[in-house]
Amino acid sequence: MNKPILSKSRRIKKTIFTDRLEEQGLSGYTVYAQTLLPTAFKDSLEEDYFHLTGDGVQIFDVAGQVVIRFTGKDSKKLVQLLTPRDLTNAIFGKCYYCPFTNEEGNLLNDPVVLRLKEDEWLVSIADSAVDLFASGLATGMGLEVNIERTKYQIMAIQGKNSFELSRRVFGDKIMDQKFYNYDYFDFNNNSFLVGRLGWTKMTGNEVWISPDQHKEGLELYDYLFEIGKDLNIKPGYPNLIERIEGGLLSYGNDMDIFDSPLEVGLDKFCNLDSDANFLGKEILKKQRNEGVKKKLMGVKIKDLKQIEVDSEINIYLNDIIIGELRSAVFSPNPKYKQVIGIAMMQNGYFNVGQEFEIIVNDQKYKGEVCSLPFL
Repeated sequence: MNKPILSKSRRIKKTIFTDRLEEQGLSGYTVYAQTLLPTAFKDSLEEDYFHLTGDGVQIFDVAGQVVIRFTGKDSKKLVQLLTPRDLTNAIFGKCYYCPFTNEEGNLLNDPVVLRLKEDEWLVSIADSAVDLFASGLATGMGLEVNIERTKYQIMAIQGKNSFELSRRVFGDKIMDQKFYNYDYFDFNNNSFLVGRLGWTKMTGNEVWISPDQHKEGLELYDYLFEIGKDLNIKPGYPNLIERIEGGLLSYGNDMDIFDSPLEVGLDKFCNLDSDANFLGKEILKKQRNEGVKKKLMGVKIKDLKQIEVDSEINIYLNDIIIGELRSAVFSPNPKYKQVIGIAMMQNGYFNVGQEFEIIVNDQKYKGEVCSLPFL
């Protein structure tokens, strides 16, 4: 039986790499922030996983990672209102992973924030309309700030050989770049913003291609494949197996607007006792003091060889629902050789070693709770 196809239209945005990727054997998409995000090539998910975590290098089209620009004299105030992370002393050249919260202390998004100038910020969002929320907040508070959904296109260079590939293109300077820092690097007389970050737990870089660099960005994409032939290069995508093993959370899958950053393990990015003013501050302080009522945890499921999670799957103990599975995949890693996943567990049941039962395809399986990340 043929699987359904994704019908393209103008409201689902192509990227500057889409046509090239289809020439390279792309076989599957999802839609992320109204943009096509690759999910499969001719090789299997497991083959791509072993290539990514082995001796290869992959180029990801992650232009679904929409970039919002905040400018104006109140831009810093607005960005700070949106996150519990204290950005009071945010500096140029640093990338800040920031949970964004609403007035209830729940997650709006978990973007990466860059301060480019005194009154200019770039916010690379996950799949939700943060720009609309921020615009409403700015209007309601009378803030002088301009909020623009830009046409930045982001590609990631990921894998064991990613830094060697980046060095060949951008020079030795990039080898000294620290984790979650950004700088500008030249290629063919064009200056590209490059950050040491990405959609994997492995080494790598992201290249942020500005709206006026699309032609040059595609030339850079082609050059990476030309100069990286001996580095076992191939096109790739955020790999579900590697993501779950590394405990990299996906907004809309593992967490959403009904969860707080404390419930999903983002405590270290929440500076609740700072002087910074942000939405939901008192609620989050109360939650910290009283303890969370649910918590995101890792899970292992025995004997199950295949799983596809397209909606929550209840987790039981003695026929009582004690949690829900939100993401899962079979890991071929010799350390596991079983289904591993990310689940939201209820208070009293989010202890490591907690046993449970789960029903998949009308069959019951046993599992246990573990910590995140797996690796």
